[in-house]
Amino acid sequence: MEADNDTGISEFLLLGLSEEPELQNIIFGLFLCMYLITVLGNLLIILAVSSDSHLHTPMYFFLATLSFADICFTSTTIPKMLWNIQTQSQVITYAGCLTQMYFFILFGGWDDFLLTVMAYDRIVAICHPLHYTATMNPQLCGLLVLVSWVISVLNFLLQSLTVLRLSFRANVEIPHFFCEFNQVVGQACSETFLNDMVMYFGILLLGGAPLAGILYSYSKIVSSIRRISSAQGRYKAFSTCASHLSVVSLFYCTGLGVYLSSAAPQSSHSSAVASVMYTVVMPMLNPFIYSLRNRDIKRALKRITGVPVT
Repeated sequence: MEADNDTGISEFLLLGLSEEPELQNIIFGLFLCMYLITVLGNLLIILAVSSDSHLHTPMYFFLATLSFADICFTSTTIPKMLWNIQTQSQVITYAGCLTQMYFFILFGGWDDFLLTVMAYDRIVAICHPLHYTATMNPQLCGLLVLVSWVISVLNFLLQSLTVLRLSFRANVEIPHFFCEFNQVVGQACSETFLNDMVMYFGILLLGGAPLAGILYSYSKIVSSIRRISSAQGRYKAFSTCASHLSVVSLFYCTGLGVYLSSAAPQSSHSSAVASVMYTVVMPMLNPFIYSLRNRDIKRALKRITGVPVT
C-alpha cells in the first residue's frame, strides 16, 4: 500500500545509535561526559585567550573563535539526543528537526572555513614573518572571520530553502541520533533532484574549496620550511603548524569516513556511528590538541585554574 504524502507533518522519530534498552544508560553517560568535556575544554581555551594579553594574537584569536564554533556545533545535536534518551522518547518536531539540521550545517561550515583561515594565518607567519604583524592586523582578522561566517550563512539559507519545499509521509523514522541532512532528504516523498544538486554544491563549497586552500597553504609552508638552514629552525617553524595540521587531518578524515560509510549499502547505522567522530569526538579533542604541546596555552590555563606557573 502506498503511503499518502503529508505536507503538514508535525514530527519525526530519531532512532538513535541503538534501540537496545540496556545500552541506553551507557550511551547517555558516555555522551554526557563527552559533551561536558567538549564544552568545558573549549570554554577554557576561550577564557585563556581572552584573559592573557600574551595570547592576543591572530593565531589565538582564530583558535578562540574555533572553540566557540565547536561548542555551538556540538550543542546543536547532543543535548537533544540526551533529552530523548532521558525521557525515553524518539520524537523531534518538524520545526525542531529543520532547526537542528540548519544550525548543524551552519556551524559545521563555519568550522571548515575557520580551519582555512587558520591555514592562511600560518602561511603568512612562516613565509612572510617580517610582514606578519602588518598583514594580520585586527581589521583583517575580523574580516576573515566575518566572511567565513557570511559564506556559512548563505549556504545555510540555500540548503534551508530547498528542504522547505519537500513533503514527507507520516511517521517518518530517521535512522540517526540527529537530523542529518542526507537522512532527512532521503525520507522525502517528493522530488529531491534539486536538493541533491544543492547538497553537492555545498560539499564543493564547504569541502573542496577550503581543502584546496589548506593544501595550497601547506605546500607553500613546506617549501618555506625546507629553505630554513638549521634543524632547530625547521622544527620550531613546523611546531607552530602541528596542532592545526592534526585538527585538519582529523576533520577531513572523519568527514571522508562518514561519506564512505553512507555510500555503502545498508549503511544507516554505520553512518550514524561514524558521525559521532566529527560531531562529538573531534570538538572534544580540539582543546587537547591545541593545548598539550602549547606552552603559552598551558601557562594561561594554569593561571585560570590557580595552578602555580613555573
